[in-house]
Amino acid sequence: MSCWSTGPPTRSAASPRSPAWLSAGAGEWVLRSVCDQIKAWQEKYGSQFSIKVAVNLSGRQFAFPDLMGQIDRILRDTGITGEMLKLEITESAILENAETADFILKQLKERRIQLCIDDFGTGYSSLSYLHRFPVDTLKIDRSFINLIQANNQNTAIVQAIVTLAHQLSMDVVAEGVETVEQVEYLKAIGCEFAQGYYFAKPLPRDLADAAISRQLARLKSLAL
Repeated sequence: MSCWSTGPPTRSAASPRSPAWLSAGAGEWVLRSVCDQIKAWQEKYGSQFSIKVAVNLSGRQFAFPDLMGQIDRILRDTGITGEMLKLEITESAILENAETADFILKQLKERRIQLCIDDFGTGYSSLSYLHRFPVDTLKIDRSFINLIQANNQNTAIVQAIVTLAHQLSMDVVAEGVETVEQVEYLKAIGCEFAQGYYFAKPLPRDLADAAISRQLARLKSLAL
């Protein structure tokens, strides 16, 4: 996970998680900044760089009438393709905009942008939208991961989410992983991906760049 140390041109006292920060304008700035960075990494590493970069899309952004126009302009201006992006959207953001969600999500898929449901399990109880909408990935909320193995009910929920996702041909990401025991359990139940302090804390761009360089060098050496 990477974090941006500078904010959008219009300064605000709002925190990065507040509704004011997550307005359509601030969200556009974040998405454009991420796409600019992807382009810089592509130019630096060439065909070696094929990492999809995940970006949170707030409820306000998702409800923004010109969302698709905004995304199209950013992709055009930065010169990257949609397949380099994965947009993370909460259950609530989708279902609170259910009338337009189907159209928007299909438009995103037409641009080859992958879709991820963030904080899965903390929002609406209905699972019908998983069949209805073109979702690629489920992210299991950290509140479930924190208590796996210590709480039989949470452990069962995590395993059920992984099983459900796989039956629907979706990938699974576990959030908030902090211990080797959690890692081993998630491996055992077939969870493909995880993020959390066990692996790394959020990195500023320069340290993220250094981490990518090390990983690409390692992969290159293994291929020799």
